Amino acid sequence: MTNEYKSFAMELLQRRREHPTKLPVKSITHTFIKDLLQLLFPHYNEQQYFNEDEIISKINLLKRNFKLILLSLNNGIENHIEFISDNFFKQFPQIHDMLWKDAQAIYHGDPASKSIDEVILAYPGFLAIAIYRLAHELHKLHVQIIPRIFTEYAHQITGIDIHPGALIGASFFIDHGTGIVIGETSVIGDNVKIYQGVTLGALSVDKSLANIKRHPTIENNVIIYSNAVILGGETVIGENSIIGGNTWITKSIPPDSIVFNKNEIVLKNEKTKNEFYDFVI
Repeated sequence: MTNEYKSFAMELLQRRREHPTKLPVKSITHTFIKDLLQLLFPHYNEQQYFNEDEIISKINLLKRNFKLILLSLNNGIENHIEFISDNFFKQFPQIHDMLWKDAQAIYHGDPASKSIDEVILAYPGFLAIAIYRLAHELHKLHVQIIPRIFTEYAHQITGIDIHPGALIGASFFIDHGTGIVIGETSVIGDNVKIYQGVTLGALSVDKSLANIKRHPTIENNVIIYSNAVILGGETVIGENSIIGGNTWITKSIPPDSIVFNKNEIVLKNEKTKNEFYDFVI
């Protein structure tokens, strides 16, 4: 039995030498995300802060933990860790402000929402946006892998897939959210509202297009209803437009447009009630 696994064990050992990590990066990054959310929002707190010094101590602890995560990746950024960490945490006031605007947009835009506290605690759309905004700051600092672990964690627990490279403006509202996909080079303006199942995707997934804008631009004050698919890097949805559900768009839409599918509904009547219907499932 021992010899049966010897060659496989040798292969695994070689892989570990080629791709060493000092820490279990994925699990500690998930914990780090939760700690960041607890810092930014009292709704997630597992500990209370009674003065500014306690909060500052917590920030310093998080910075230390973040540096350890970066070091564990062994991806050549060892000489830039202080710069990355300092600049990431310097953005927290701005991130915090943006997220409160997102929460307010959801609260004011959803008749079912009773309070901003409910939005922060219970809305998967807000959680996905919060994690995206943190991941996006790391993406801007050219940190590899970690931003994707952030947004894939959000994807895992909310069903909302936002690439950290996407550019998303203020007061972003995701309603329900399950099944939403927002691609890497998507650009979304201010006061945009997106419903479940929406895809902002690429017309082609050829690897040679990696450094080209492949995903659409959504201008300010656009509403995109459920299961709409908008594709292509040159596709622009003009401001103040409404995109109806189940639409498929690969060309630009001018501002102030309404796009929808015209569905025909045939009602069963006396003439057809005895006809045979073959529903293939």
